[in-house]
Amino acid sequence: MYESYYGFTERPFQLSPDPRFFFATSHHQRALSYLQYGLDQGEGFIVITGPIGTGKTTIARNLLANLGDENIVAAQLVTTKLSPEELLELVASEFKINVKSNNKADILQAIENFLITLNKQGKRALLLVDEAQNLPAETVEELRMLSNFQLDNKPLIQSFLLGQEELKGIISAPDMEQFRQRIIASAHLKPLDVDEVKNYINHRLQQANCNKEALFSDDAFQLIFEKTLGVPRKINIFVDRLLLFGFLEELNTISCAAINEVAEEMSVELTGSLNGNQNEAFDNNTTTPVVVNSSENVEHIKNVLREVEEILETTIQEKVKMTRYIDKLLKQKSKQYAELQTKESES
Repeated sequence: MYESYYGFTERPFQLSPDPRFFFATSHHQRALSYLQYGLDQGEGFIVITGPIGTGKTTIARNLLANLGDENIVAAQLVTTKLSPEELLELVASEFKINVKSNNKADILQAIENFLITLNKQGKRALLLVDEAQNLPAETVEELRMLSNFQLDNKPLIQSFLLGQEELKGIISAPDMEQFRQRIIASAHLKPLDVDEVKNYINHRLQQANCNKEALFSDDAFQLIFEKTLGVPRKINIFVDRLLLFGFLEELNTISCAAINEVAEEMSVELTGSLNGNQNEAFDNNTTTPVVVNSSENVEHIKNVLREVEEILETTIQEKVKMTRYIDKLLKQKSKQYAELQTKESES
């Protein structure tokens, strides 16, 4: 919608992870280096954790997009609230393995045969498990059992786990000692600092071919940092809204005044909560916080919010298009009326 106004070839702050817009802070670069190290080692688990919206999935997508190794056959799991049996079924599905039945023994046999076939072709399997904090402990243990598939003392499959901070608690449990011994590296992502927020925004603007110089004032980045707490996903939502506001107001520079106005608008919307606690949901009828205790509830809320966000975005786009159309039509009619008045006065 605002793309042509700013000369963008595409929206620079979309929520969907896109490797082309990947920006490596020191923390992200370290995590990516660990993932690459894990690939080079060809064994063990790599674990990447971090708060919601700090870029774990983006790192995974970036890794897959830049593998550059035809001998690595990769699959990514994004639905992870699974029983051990469901995990095996999904692994088989993602690797496109034909299984004779839903019997666990048959599925394991089919997976092992597939991995052995890859090995004979000089290839190996890589499994990326996103949102791994949703995995029950027994399912994490099933992942460990998969890593036992070996041929000539070489592992046939490798797994990378990416998840929120709760994943650390699962892995730290006393009965997870065997799994911990298989972890060869781990990293924890953090929100961006002020300088990283500035570089992150400018990087995305550059990737989208922005033709405006100094689109944000010098002090705007500090304020954006304060409003978003340096969380990349919040930055994407907030800056996308700022650009829409700038387009509607025909601004050449996004000032602190514009940032505060948009933040105030978003504070009462579902797309707001820029500084809200991510671990609590509040009942509108009381002042008592309703604590979300289960990962199932969290996942449900996230899905609902995604749907609401899509609906709101579509509605906003349609209303803005209509507003712009009416505005242009009124200007055109006003111009025609002025020309007609001029002709009548001359005659």
